[in-house]
Amino acid sequence: MTAERLPPPSTAVGPLAWLRANLFGSPASTLLTLIMTVIVVAGGLLIADWAINHARWGVVTNNLKLFLVGLYPFEELWRVWVALLVLSVLTGYSAGAFGGAPSRTLSNWLAAGQATLALLALVSAMSMTTVVALGANAAVVWLTFMLGLRLGAPRRLLTFTWIGAVIAIFYLLQGARGTPLELVPTNLWGGLLLTFMLAIVGIVASFPLGVLLALGRRSDMRAVSLVCTVFIEVVRGVPLITILFMARIVLPLFLPGDLRIEDVYRAMAGLTLFSAAYVAENVRGGLQAIPSGQVEAAQAVGLNPIQTTLYIVLPQALRAVIPANVGLFISLLKDTTLVYIVALLELLGIGRAVLAQAQWFGAHVEVYVFISVLFFVMCYTMSQASYRLEAQMGVGKR
Repeated sequence: MTAERLPPPSTAVGPLAWLRANLFGSPASTLLTLIMTVIVVAGGLLIADWAINHARWGVVTNNLKLFLVGLYPFEELWRVWVALLVLSVLTGYSAGAFGGAPSRTLSNWLAAGQATLALLALVSAMSMTTVVALGANAAVVWLTFMLGLRLGAPRRLLTFTWIGAVIAIFYLLQGARGTPLELVPTNLWGGLLLTFMLAIVGIVASFPLGVLLALGRRSDMRAVSLVCTVFIEVVRGVPLITILFMARIVLPLFLPGDLRIEDVYRAMAGLTLFSAAYVAENVRGGLQAIPSGQVEAAQAVGLNPIQTTLYIVLPQALRAVIPANVGLFISLLKDTTLVYIVALLELLGIGRAVLAQAQWFGAHVEVYVFISVLFFVMCYTMSQASYRLEAQMGVGKR
């Protein structure tokens, strides 16, 4: 006796089939879809009417220079564009040489962001130097990306080039007394420039420090473990604003009278230390998730403890905590707005300063919408790069 053979289930594909299955599958689903459509369309029309007919976008276009670079001297703006050019060249070339979806995502968004700012600068009637500089930098990212794809480069060489470029960018932006570049005090840095500097330094510096703290906390040396544990728990136990206030007010009390660290660098140090404590806990969680069999296998083939950690345990742990660390770095980017409380005019601080001008009273919504869009683009770029990095490395898959 044979079992009855049934025909394969009928399947429907395509947009109409998807709509029928997900939005119009039943009378209740159809009614809910229609109600939500009316709400979304009506809300969109109201927002569009406000943005086109009522919003005072002059508060953004007339103060675009402040939003971009703060009080940075106008005659020295070429240094900002040269620093951005260095960043664009290295980002595009590294993306092409390293390959992979994450680096391509970052380079594409950097180019698109600069092109958008160039268009906004053109609409805002800023100097043609600014428009050309932003537009040229956007093109440079794509050109150097294609060049990197064709030529490639040793990763170690690119790493050292990045380190040298960061030092050069800081010198270019600030200058120094007695050198060809006139000193531009960091208290004149502001807007998007300061937000970028705080976020990039905080992210890049906190990651290796956090890894060292995580390894130190798991160390068999009691003194090292105790110091790392106390640092992590104390820093994680207080708000970030407390760290920033201590860096601004308390730290100078312990410095010699003739030694003064500028507010921007103290804020960078505070953000770095705060973020490093959280990175350490994320990495420690990843280290604990590695099965003990991995360590035993490494010891069986003759690896010493340092080699086991560097080549077996740590890479797997860092791979496992990519989502947590990227989420932390996105939070750090948004937390840069707190430095306004310690008298630094980053992007949000510049927005508040602009609103203090008499002619822009009442334009709060326009300013905060513009700032929100900038932060959304930056955070979305980081999250998309994270997703592609997870897919490339197979996070969550065996």
